[in-house]
Amino acid sequence: MASDGILQLNDTLFDSEVLKSDIPVLVDFWAPWCGPCRILAPVVEEISSSYSGRIKVGKLNVDENHETTMKYGIRSIPTIIIFKNGQVFEQVIGAVPKTEIERLINKAL
Repeated sequence: MASDGILQLNDTLFDSEVLKSDIPVLVDFWAPWCGPCRILAPVVEEISSSYSGRIKVGKLNVDENHETTMKYGIRSIPTIIIFKNGQVFEQVIGAVPKTEIERLINKAL
């Protein structure tokens, strides 16, 4: 369901694609049954396009990736976490406006 610019993350890829990335990474923790996640999906795709080359954007299905979900204490979805230099830099929970996500991204750049 994601565009070409969005990484489909899993527990195995998370370390190499997110924690070892040399640019900030926005990770959308989501699930297919989550209504607010579906509302946020087009926003994540727009961000992936508009910030291409400056950040990575990935989606992690919480139902299929329990290890990473538990490691970062994800209890509510959608949760967006921006990682920078292998660490959690910013986090927001819920279907927030695009402007709020962009504000967090701009702090990380």
